[in-house]
Amino acid sequence: MNLELIFLVGAVVLLAAVTVTKLGDRIGLPALLLFLGLGVALQVIGAQTGAFNLTDAQLAHDLGFAALVMILVDGGLSTRWEDVRPAIVPAVLLASGGVLLGIVVQALFGHLVLGLPIAVAVLVAAIMTPTDSAAVFSVLRHVPVPVKLRSILEGESGLNDAPAVLLTIAATHLAMGTETIGPGLLLTGLEILAELAGGIVLGIAAGFLGVLVLRRIALPNSGLYPLAAIGWAVMSYGLGGLLHVSGFAAVYVSAVVLGNGKLPHRHATRSFAEGIGWVAQIALFVMLGLLSDVTRITWSDVIIGVSGGLFLTLVVRPLTVWVCTTGFGLGQREKIFLSWGGLRGAVPIILATIPVALGLSNANSVFDLTFVTVIVLTVLNGPTLPWVARRLGLVGDPDELDIEIAPLEQIEAVMVQTQVSADSRLHGVAVRELRLPPNSTVSLIIRGENMFAPHGRDLIKAGDQLLIVTPTAQRAQVERRLKLLDRGGRLAAWTEAARQRLAPVR
Repeated sequence: MNLELIFLVGAVVLLAAVTVTKLGDRIGLPALLLFLGLGVALQVIGAQTGAFNLTDAQLAHDLGFAALVMILVDGGLSTRWEDVRPAIVPAVLLASGGVLLGIVVQALFGHLVLGLPIAVAVLVAAIMTPTDSAAVFSVLRHVPVPVKLRSILEGESGLNDAPAVLLTIAATHLAMGTETIGPGLLLTGLEILAELAGGIVLGIAAGFLGVLVLRRIALPNSGLYPLAAIGWAVMSYGLGGLLHVSGFAAVYVSAVVLGNGKLPHRHATRSFAEGIGWVAQIALFVMLGLLSDVTRITWSDVIIGVSGGLFLTLVVRPLTVWVCTTGFGLGQREKIFLSWGGLRGAVPIILATIPVALGLSNANSVFDLTFVTVIVLTVLNGPTLPWVARRLGLVGDPDELDIEIAPLEQIEAVMVQTQVSADSRLHGVAVRELRLPPNSTVSLIIRGENMFAPHGRDLIKAGDQLLIVTPTAQRAQVERRLKLLDRGGRLAAWTEAARQRLAPVR
């Protein structure tokens, strides 16, 4: 294919994927499943016409990892630290101990009930047990659940990719006869924990260093800030590979730190990263569909895939959730939701390319079985997750006021930009009632097609965009005041001041 034809086909596939996303919303199917179906359709057309045929498992493996890195960057940049902080420990436990426990239980079921050879059962369990960051980040954005539950699921999916890769490699060697159950696997387990811990430490260090650098430079164009933030996070993945620690954990944690570091143009950075994340998800699932061969799937694959998927969802996942989240203040309803929210998607299919790339004799059967199981679980869990949340009575917390920051290069000041949402209690508050710090002023209000420099008596309305200029040293105070009024209205500032005055007396 020449370059022009590649661009044409790529653009058509992208537009088709965007179109099926809208279709998925209407009929209630996850968009990721439709992307996968689009890839399967292209594979069938390519195989019949001889135009193209993706058979290089190593290439698919490498491209899949690259897409997964961008998806983790998107998820990390959109994660708020105050939300994820109480969820760190249970998320890490689910991403490590939960994965190991799940593999053991799922492998026993595969061997004793489904009749798979023990080595193959362990391999399939290692591939299918981890949750998928692409599916979790995509689906949970549309499910209004409490932030702690969302943060546990997102943190788990962001951190369990690294253990999943190492476990799948070890299980593949076990199936090939080059590894035996014993001290070697124990060392592999210790290596997994060490790499995960090292990746987290590297991500924290790289993220904080990135915040220090990016907050102190004024780039000539606002569009460079998203590129700089994403590039810094991706650099963490590369450093993780060089230092032999988990690059996946490093890139996710680094993106979380950067996303919460009060960087300039945070909203633009998150929006750009979300767009890149969607492109990565589309490319990932279409490519995996191209790699599949539906004509190779047998009824035995379907029966085993359906049985294994149901056991994984109804038994293994609830067991690991109950074990790993005990003692963290989660009730029965929350644990049920976490059990049902352990979504699978692209990651198991990517992991299934590892045995193919390493030359396992029955690797195609493992890939086909994984493909069927992923489709079953995607159809079962994804569309029903909002319904499960409603039935359990779980109501999500309202989104926090989104504030944009832009540095002013010539003076020690920043421009703060925020939009008043429809349910914000800033609606009806007079500009003078904001009571901003000295030398901070609302310089402009944008209302629909009009904009004006406000007076103190002008009222703020829902839908307004406020542009506030403030000295850099007072930026945090301005942000805090706006968020306070957004939640509590015009009396919130007085209530807070009174509380602070009375605090010493108590």
